[in-house]
Amino acid sequence: MGDLIKVNYGTEQPTVSARDLHEGLEISTRFNDWFPRMAEYGFLEGKDFYSKMSKTSDKGGRPSIDYEITVDMAKQICMIQRTDKGKQYREYFLELEKAWNSPEQVFARALHMADKVVDSLKERCKFLGGQVVEQQKVIEELQPKASYYDMILQCKDLIATTTIAKDYGMSAKKFNAMLHDMGVQFKQGDIWVLYAKYQGQGYLKAKTHNYADTTGTQHSKEHAYWTQKGRLFLYDFLKQKSIFPVMEQ
Repeated sequence: MGDLIKVNYGTEQPTVSARDLHEGLEISTRFNDWFPRMAEYGFLEGKDFYSKMSKTSDKGGRPSIDYEITVDMAKQICMIQRTDKGKQYREYFLELEKAWNSPEQVFARALHMADKVVDSLKERCKFLGGQVVEQQKVIEELQPKASYYDMILQCKDLIATTTIAKDYGMSAKKFNAMLHDMGVQFKQGDIWVLYAKYQGQGYLKAKTHNYADTTGTQHSKEHAYWTQKGRLFLYDFLKQKSIFPVMEQ
């Protein structure tokens, strides 16, 4: 089957240029008058044809309006013409439709569509894979924080300052001094107490310890311990100062 007219196979179904068909059928009526009359035979724009701008001719000038029409529409237009050219083009389109709808062509298009789907899935998987990597990085970055929080929440007992200081890689003496410099606590006698701003929040609790001296005489002494709430307060407070536990550094 010779190429009687250029066919566009880049769409879901083959199309041809309405201007090429107008020229091939040797229609004497101006294209701009002829095509609207053809469209009145029940053809729908967006289904049977769609407009486009034709390329500028060698003679120059502005591009003119053209239409991509389906082969089925072109076939029916050819039948309307009732000319030898119309018959010739109609038979051409009938053969083209037969070839287009042959089992081999249908299978070939199905394979092509499957390849496109596979390529799309590959790109999607590549994109999702990249997202997983990024999410894993975020998880790894957040994991120390989550673990430290978990560690705090799992511990329901009162915590000595020495234990919390170790979380920050410090001695209790250095840790207490740092909190003092930051206006969190001050020393009253032998015990650290919170400044008024932080008192009454349930951050600290005092416990009394009994001990015997070298002579066996019993004595008692108070020690301050951080509560779970107080430990979380310290974490958030120090984080604002860019001071993090060792496991988050």
